[in-house]
Amino acid sequence: MVKTDVTFDSAGIPLAGHLYLPDGPSEWPRPAIVVGHPSSGVKEQTAGLYARRLAGQGFVTLAFDAAYQGESGGEPRGLEDPAHRVEDLKAAVSFLTTRDEVDAERIGMLGVCASGGFVLNAASGDVRVKAVGTVSAVDLSRQFRLGADGTQDPAVIRGMLGAAASARVTEARGGGVRYFEIFPDTEEEARRGGSHAYEGWEYYRTPRAAHPRSARSLTWSSVDRIAAFDAFAPLALLGPRPLLMIVGSDAVTSWMSVAAFQKVTGPKELVRIDGASHVDLYDRKEYVDPAVERLTAFFTEHLGSSTGSRDETTGDQAALA
Repeated sequence: MVKTDVTFDSAGIPLAGHLYLPDGPSEWPRPAIVVGHPSSGVKEQTAGLYARRLAGQGFVTLAFDAAYQGESGGEPRGLEDPAHRVEDLKAAVSFLTTRDEVDAERIGMLGVCASGGFVLNAASGDVRVKAVGTVSAVDLSRQFRLGADGTQDPAVIRGMLGAAASARVTEARGGGVRYFEIFPDTEEEARRGGSHAYEGWEYYRTPRAAHPRSARSLTWSSVDRIAAFDAFAPLALLGPRPLLMIVGSDAVTSWMSVAAFQKVTGPKELVRIDGASHVDLYDRKEYVDPAVERLTAFFTEHLGSSTGSRDETTGDQAALA
């Protein structure tokens, strides 16, 4: 397959992406899929892995860095702005409609982790998107307010909102942007945070998938933006377009996918991958393989197929670097 570096505009901010074009004979234009990355992730990690695998099945795919992150533009660096994330996804659809390789009437979205929530929100209001898939989807607001497992003490988010407010005052007075670390420095500290916290640390901070442009900290001004945003609010608008949600059977975050699933009125399917945790579905081949198989069938059914496609990828994360 062919991977091309591309750039496109999102509300005045240039975004950097990788466009994957399937190899082999086929009629053009093809169906296409926008792939969004998790919070703190970049296009070279799990979003790129899924984009590459689906391109191997005949789809044109686009993985890109969100505004303020990775190789994309925007200041301050490390801002996580859910509203702009949604705009980024719509901008990616707009970009695909300009490509001769893409059938503008056959565009889907796929989101992993936080982007699972963002694609649900974006697609609900953007009828150009004909089918939506998610993997380990979370609503970042619910995760910040309630915790990954939904049992977090309300005092935690109240404390974070207080810190965010103080940071905004400091910045207004010329004190510079204030940041908080996403992951601890050591394995020991990560393990003390529980299995989900350790999994995230092990994915992002070790040779398993670490990338120099993946965010290690976010701005404190991200917190109030995240806390007040509800990714699932417009889900009544998604139907009659189809939805496929994939979760790990052992994922502590799966309750958020269930919550979203219950709000959708159109055709929908919730698939559990046996034995997989939330982060296992980012790159573990034994779990990614069945997820890609199900996504391929779903997007082929609802976007149509391209002839001559063949998946020659190994699922190796390093191949995306």
